[in-house]
Amino acid sequence: MNAGARPPVAPPTTPHVAIVGGGPAGLVAAETLAAAGLRVTVFDAMPSVGRKFLLAGRGGLNLTHSEALDAFLSRYGARREVLAPMVQAFGPQALQDWAHGLGVDTFVGTSGRIFPREMKAAPLLRAWLTRLRAAGVQFAVRHRWLGWADSDGDDGPNPRNDAPASDTPLRQHLRFATPEGERRVEADALLLALGGGSWAKFGSDGAWVPLLRATGADVAELRPANCGFDVAAGGEGGTGWSAHFLERFRGQPLKSVVARFTDAAGQAQERAGECLVSATGIEGGLIYALSAPLRDAIAAQGEVTLRLDLAPGRSLERLGADLARPRGSRSMASHLQGQAGIKGIKAALLRECLSRDDFDDPLRLAAGIKALPLRLTAPRPLDEAISSAGGVRFEALDAHLMLRARPGVFIAGEMLDWEAPTGGYLLTACFASGAAAAHGVLDWLRPKT
Repeated sequence: MNAGARPPVAPPTTPHVAIVGGGPAGLVAAETLAAAGLRVTVFDAMPSVGRKFLLAGRGGLNLTHSEALDAFLSRYGARREVLAPMVQAFGPQALQDWAHGLGVDTFVGTSGRIFPREMKAAPLLRAWLTRLRAAGVQFAVRHRWLGWADSDGDDGPNPRNDAPASDTPLRQHLRFATPEGERRVEADALLLALGGGSWAKFGSDGAWVPLLRATGADVAELRPANCGFDVAAGGEGGTGWSAHFLERFRGQPLKSVVARFTDAAGQAQERAGECLVSATGIEGGLIYALSAPLRDAIAAQGEVTLRLDLAPGRSLERLGADLARPRGSRSMASHLQGQAGIKGIKAALLRECLSRDDFDDPLRLAAGIKALPLRLTAPRPLDEAISSAGGVRFEALDAHLMLRARPGVFIAGEMLDWEAPTGGYLLTACFASGAAAAHGVLDWLRPKT
């Protein structure tokens, strides 16, 4: 389209689709529907769309991952089978091609993660919104969805109605709160992409849960995912880190460790990586990757013991023998560093979690280094989590992501009951489910077009 040209205007008889939620799932759905010639309006409660998307890209936008598709799909755990067709239809390569179509080059990082060349989300979002507006997509911000209105208009005082009355029972009669008062909108189909329950200040506040449950939809409780955990430290009955430890090491990374624990099903879980000390416990990439089984184990058992191997390159036997060597006049700190390579935050963590007697016995000290016990008592609150688990169960939807309890209503993105670790898997599934839901809308409206 030439610069300055007006976007195409669909005739009034063209079906109108309301999309509530201006994150990646909602925007890719809007793009798909507009490309098919439908009238599309994206509603969002925030002053602008894509706010959580911008937050995700603050430290470098991780679009997707380059690993083989079978390994990629395994990251969705129990929901692999239902998400697989969507990701196969709009997966890592399709997402890269889509970005390239916006003029955004991508590259594969050393970890296999795929990023925009500029690393930032803002340029990509700007280019995307420009293309959406050129395709005729309309945006209505500062519009908080309040649910459905009866077509006879008795659901609120003097609502503004932007569409003519319709005798079609399957049309969606929607209510929105705006700065100017309540607004009433009609649409031929509704696609909800309101996100989960994390980072409420960016729009994902989970306020939609009671609205959908009221329709009879089966919605699993929202729970934190990719989150940190509170730790009980300092021995029996101790709660949290000591003030001295926090003052020196809060926010410090704990590198090159292996985490192990037994999950609620009795299965051993193990992962290598790095994490960091938080105000109340522990968080970071290693912990996020294990957050789902850790959260579920705490829910089942009340707490879980996570054991950290602070010296994964050494066997317990060798470590014990090294620590048993006489240290003479050297301090314990010097002895630990010289014989075990333990210093800084790792040495401080040993002091925080082990007893004086443990330090006096080389074998017990070695055992503590190889399996330092951290008692995790609770996940951090949902609003602090990177993402959320729970949402509309797939069993409540048909094969096109339409609510069985409310025909003409489609669900996409984090509103659906799935979870995945960070690394590009979250964003890919949001795009994939948004595109899948849009195709469901097209199938639903096909007799009318």
